[in-house]
Amino acid sequence: MRKVLLPLLAIAATATPAMANEARVEARGGVFWTNGYTQDTYGVAAGYDFDLGQTLFAGAEVSGDKIADSGTKVSWGFTGRLGTKVGEKGKLYAASGYTTETCTGCNNDAVHLGAGYEQGFGKNLYAKVEYRHFFLDQNRQDGNAVVAGLGVKF
Repeated sequence: MRKVLLPLLAIAATATPAMANEARVEARGGVFWTNGYTQDTYGVAAGYDFDLGQTLFAGAEVSGDKIADSGTKVSWGFTGRLGTKVGEKGKLYAASGYTTETCTGCNNDAVHLGAGYEQGFGKNLYAKVEYRHFFLDQNRQDGNAVVAGLGVKF
């Protein structure tokens, strides 16, 4: 986990408030799947993106997502993202971070890696789609999720 989080924290620490681009909050929903198991998922996220020049950005995000199945609980995600601006309101990015366990006693904390696209519309609204792959340990099958989100930028 340190191999993933430390570089992301270093990126966030080098960005100064004067370079701040935007804060954001979103609601999202999608599907989670692993070998022989598929289930709806839904959640919320809040993040902050920093400009890294004209076309690049880095950001940090905290999220809470729930797999819509009995016996599951909210998984907390701590994610960094790095990407490029596409056009006036688009962002293409890679994301990596850490997700807490999905159910009590599951012991399935995971490192996640993914990619997404965010498109702004109107003054402060955006929509996004994102894929994440969850690398589970203890001989458990890795998981995957695709979510779509709607949010507001500040």
